[in-house]
Amino acid sequence: MTIWCLGSINADYIYTVPHLPAPGETLPATGMTRMLGGKGANQSVAAARAGAQVRHVGAVGPDGDWVLDALAGYGVDVGACVRLQDRPTGHALVFVEPGGENSIVLFPSANRALSPALPRTWAFLLSPGDTVMLQNETDLGAEVAAQARAAGARVVYSAAPFDAEATRAMLPHIDLLILNAVEAAQLAEALGIPAEDLPVPELLVTLGADGARYRDTRDMWEVAAPPVTPVDTTGAGDTFAGWFCAARDRGLAVEDALAEAAQAAALQVTRPGTAQAIPGLEEVRAAL
Repeated sequence: MTIWCLGSINADYIYTVPHLPAPGETLPATGMTRMLGGKGANQSVAAARAGAQVRHVGAVGPDGDWVLDALAGYGVDVGACVRLQDRPTGHALVFVEPGGENSIVLFPSANRALSPALPRTWAFLLSPGDTVMLQNETDLGAEVAAQARAAGARVVYSAAPFDAEATRAMLPHIDLLILNAVEAAQLAEALGIPAEDLPVPELLVTLGADGARYRDTRDMWEVAAPPVTPVDTTGAGDTFAGWFCAARDRGLAVEDALAEAAQAAALQVTRPGTAQAIPGLEEVRAAL
């Protein structure tokens, strides 16, 4: 089957800094690189690197040819992406300190200018059994999710960057909800229920260095994170999410998909960058 990702496409400007900037502080960076980023693009790359057939849906500006070329270079079909002439490609400023922790400033731009006609036209391209991945960095998430469910596709939603109202609107339309531990606690507080009772058929909570926890309507699984020394944690959650979806699309059982996703994310954080740091399938299998 095909994994479709309606998601952000960004140019990431990554600055190496001695520590994360404090309010009012001017801090000289010791290095800077430019690369493909965006939660959607990262998840598409992770799913493609995990062996899935992936088609990305998104928007860039007139300056965005190089990011589409980069996305295609990782094996992602970008034929459904559009080039807008009236606004630039989205971008992010990423500050990374020596321990691998990061701070990010995001400018959505083209990612927030998708055509309102997209949900109606895109539904005709979906087949029953396809997977649709969504996040909170583009417009039209709830509309596309509803159309995808109606077409028989499996809808996976990463509720990040977290917004309680946007997430609440998505809940009726999704099969799998993916959050980190902080986001899960925030959503549970907003809904007034325990995090384990969030009203979705499947829930995946990533726990950073502590691994991840998954539950469906019957069972629960946990996976530990392989011990590594992180270099850059940017994109680790996206790697886990995209890889897990691809592994399930390949027919893996939940526990095996979790193990692969945890190993992929562990390898990814040992390298600088986001999409370019995501390992391939054979490397993950060898590490396991």
